[in-house]
Amino acid sequence: MAATSNATVLLKAVKTITVRFCPFESNVRSTREFLAMVGSEKARSTNMNCEVISMVKHDMSEPVVDITYSDGERLVMKGAKLTSSEMLSAFQSRCLAKDSQAKTAAKK
Repeated sequence: MAATSNATVLLKAVKTITVRFCPFESNVRSTREFLAMVGSEKARSTNMNCEVISMVKHDMSEPVVDITYSDGERLVMKGAKLTSSEMLSAFQSRCLAKDSQAKTAAKK
């Protein structure tokens, strides 16, 4: 996690982030690392209205990150086969695209 924690997480365009996982499964490390990155004080300060919800279940379910953006679009990532840096990269690219769309719309 040390290499990915230096990345700046921007939550401007995000409404909610729901992270669901079973802590006793072996494939949840990347999901927990992603949760630590988006739940950090520094990341949360970029959008105080963004809800970060963690749902810890003991049902042997697959780790899932469900992100809802302020325009209603959703991004669902299944963390069992992704690394935390892959999840962060997909999340950040979508956030940056939405931020640039918002800036373009504001200029018009």
